[in-house]
Amino acid sequence: MATDVFKIKGLSFAYGRHQVLKDLNLTIKEGVITTLIGANGSGKSTLFNLMTKNLKPQQGEISLYDQNISQCHIKEFAKQVAIVQQYNTAPPDLTVGNLVSYGRTPYHSMGFSSNPEEDEKKVQWALEITNTVSIKDKPVIELSGGQKQRVWIAMALAQGTKVLLLDEPTTYLDVRYQLDILRLIKRLNREFKITVIMVLHDINQSLYYSDEIVAMRDGKVIAHGLPEQIITTELVKQVYDVDLQIQKVDEKPFVIPV
Repeated sequence: MATDVFKIKGLSFAYGRHQVLKDLNLTIKEGVITTLIGANGSGKSTLFNLMTKNLKPQQGEISLYDQNISQCHIKEFAKQVAIVQQYNTAPPDLTVGNLVSYGRTPYHSMGFSSNPEEDEKKVQWALEITNTVSIKDKPVIELSGGQKQRVWIAMALAQGTKVLLLDEPTTYLDVRYQLDILRLIKRLNREFKITVIMVLHDINQSLYYSDEIVAMRDGKVIAHGLPEQIITTELVKQVYDVDLQIQKVDEKPFVIPV
């Protein structure tokens, strides 16, 4: 039986009087790619920010391997979970190699590393697996959108965690780089057994590159399971409020977006 990575119980959150999440319950398993889908305003981004400690629950709790994350120091949390946000910036003179090396910060004390050899090993691996070795001396600001996204993923991988959270990793990328990033994510999961939780806008990418789907609407989980088992025309209507046809591609549902 798969280990539970995240357990979310009775989670509620509001911005002022606007209730975003309402008594939400969810369990995310180890070793799979789980994707949060939903229309704008469904609560998926707020849930992501709560899971990554960018926000604090107002009610309920989130546990990581049975430890309440509100009681977990951010440095210890970063040794277990790596995060790639949707929007990232870097100083204009910062090189790729230096940025990726920042992924080792959780293991440093007073600005110094206790194991420089391990740091170098993890950084080199992250550069290699994301195919960014050849650009490690270039300033991040000079990179294309797809290159930048691979570099931010490399920095996350340098943390050496077994859990990776990504917020809309394909947004603003052309289709080539979207597929490049999604195939990298799938490889990280399949080959290196990294548990992946991500938010995606494109429903077909979600279905094709995910093991499990979490569908949200109005701050609640309305379906959670294997794409081929839960995705129906009725669910698509419920999630996105639009009538679309569904066909099968590689034994997985494919939504016809016209």
